[in-house]
Amino acid sequence: MTAPNPVLHTVQDRPVLVWQCARPWLAISSAPRGGGIGLRDWVLNATVQTDYDHPDPAAHVGEMAAGLGLSGEGVGLLTAVDVRHEVTATDGGVRASVTTGANAPIWAAAPAEARAWAPGTINAVCWSPVRLSEAALVNAVATVAEAKAQALGEAGIPGTGTVTDATAVLCPADGAAEAYGGPRSRVGAALARAVHAAVTAGLRVENPRHDPR
Repeated sequence: MTAPNPVLHTVQDRPVLVWQCARPWLAISSAPRGGGIGLRDWVLNATVQTDYDHPDPAAHVGEMAAGLGLSGEGVGLLTAVDVRHEVTATDGGVRASVTTGANAPIWAAAPAEARAWAPGTINAVCWSPVRLSEAALVNAVATVAEAKAQALGEAGIPGTGTVTDATAVLCPADGAAEAYGGPRSRVGAALARAVHAAVTAGLRVENPRHDPR
């Protein structure tokens, strides 16, 4: 089963990347729309303004999806990064498409008095060529976070991510399921390398001073 390619659209005067599936994929996501685990028909990653404060982001994504003619259940991610700067990396049949905004990095285990919110988002949309069990999907989300943190560390960025990072990992809904998604599993290892490569390249696109070379 081949992952769809992203298509750039404009809706509500903003650039939006859309992946439209020929048939539903099994997804796990932390996105404001379509989060959790379930079958999904599309994914979108939309640029919003830096001071975005919509009271219902999930409903807003629904409005954009309707404007794009998307039907069924989908995953919607939002970012202040221009999604035209999306970077895709592939490894072992796994594809990771990332928009990298790291101007407000945070440490995951920050002190309680640390600032609660600042704009800056790293969104990752990842596709596995084979089915993953639900446990492996959960593991894959952790693998994405580890690979992202590794890329940030190598670039000298003082943090493990941002407070609004979102991830979606999708796989075929049928076939024999891989039991593991960690960074030394068959799919997880390829996922980690693809995410690491995409985040590393995205940092160079967004801010050349983060180039670790």
